[in-house]
Amino acid sequence: MTDLETRAAPTRAGALRRAAPALAGYVAVRALGLLALFLWSAARDKSAYTLLTARWDALWYVRVAELGYGYEVRLANGDVHSNLAFFPLLPWLERLVAAVSPLSYADGGFLVSLASSLAAAWGIFAVADRVYGRRAGVCAVLLWAVLPVGIVQSMAYSESLFTALAAWSLYAVLTGRWVTAGTLALFAGLTRPVGLAVVAAVWVAALASFARDRRAAGAGARDTQDAPDAPGTTPAPGTTPASEAPPAPDTPPGPETPADPGTRLRRLLGMVLAPLGTAGYVLWVGHHTGKGPLGYLDVQAGWRNGFDGGWAFARFVADKFTSFPAALAGVGLIIGVASVVWLYATGVRQRQPLPLLVYTGVVTALALCASSYFGSKPRLLLPAFPLLLPLALALAGARIRRSAAVLGVVAVVSAAYGAFWLNGSGPP
Repeated sequence: MTDLETRAAPTRAGALRRAAPALAGYVAVRALGLLALFLWSAARDKSAYTLLTARWDALWYVRVAELGYGYEVRLANGDVHSNLAFFPLLPWLERLVAAVSPLSYADGGFLVSLASSLAAAWGIFAVADRVYGRRAGVCAVLLWAVLPVGIVQSMAYSESLFTALAAWSLYAVLTGRWVTAGTLALFAGLTRPVGLAVVAAVWVAALASFARDRRAAGAGARDTQDAPDAPGTTPAPGTTPASEAPPAPDTPPGPETPADPGTRLRRLLGMVLAPLGTAGYVLWVGHHTGKGPLGYLDVQAGWRNGFDGGWAFARFVADKFTSFPAALAGVGLIIGVASVVWLYATGVRQRQPLPLLVYTGVVTALALCASSYFGSKPRLLLPAFPLLLPLALALAGARIRRSAAVLGVVAVVSAAYGAFWLNGSGPP
């Protein structure tokens, strides 16, 4: 991580030019997915735009934007589905779009999702390019685009918005922009409960940097004690004494030099900012419901959402083996979970930067170990884009024609699956 911090980041215009191939490829893949959806929906006499903007969670976000919080649905079995379960940033943006344009709240959600998905693609490229180089960055973006549930990136859901904020917060951490990282983590925490993953990444990376500074300061003190005295040493003509040189604006120093006080202060400020979004909303829900700091957990319990370490998911998979056709689905689920674990372990072996490993680990744990609706787990894993980096590295090392052929075939399959999925059960 230290080497990544000290590497100079490109200018904004240069970064956009560098990311242009990845963004162009991303737009092409998503356009293919939307085209397949519109053709499939038309053949079934359905509205593709309604599927993207006015079904499932999209309706709940629109209700928050239009009516505010307090709406709930009581089911016959006693469950209470409250819109307090949905974090506020996306509804706020939907309301903003509707206020400054003739668009509806649903239109605003779709527009925010499209813009956010492009920002997320750029952020994923920036992170992968920073860690593994440009070709790996392009491949990482295209892999994220061709995921089987990639159509969610174009829906009026919060996944694209959250992934954009998370990716750029992680990039800010990797480049030593601590206040930016903390601010983006704050907004990510206002988007989805899994914003905790971004907070954890910022905090762990910052604490590691403080520990590195302490080690560097100790090593510097020992070197000073061992070095011979050199009285009368003066700087060369035309240079500035080190004690008078201004610190770099927000660029952490090399691995053997502790950070200057300004950088340490910015790092601490980033840590303070990072959890404010998640903590602020959760505490507000507790106050709003009158149930104290843990009131949000009661809201989630009304949706039968909770964290049980994966026990409910394990029982769900085991139940698939009670009949032969369902057993095939059970095998597929086991293979899918094993693949996710293998990708994460591969990232550890490849020594991905610490903030990426922490972020991915928390996102993956919350997705797989929650007792929420099991059909939504692939969608909940969408923000865990660092899982794709080992595959991106493999594709980047292959010949361009072979990589393009693989990604092209997967893009067609993904587009067809997305159209079939939304016209069927769809994401909850």
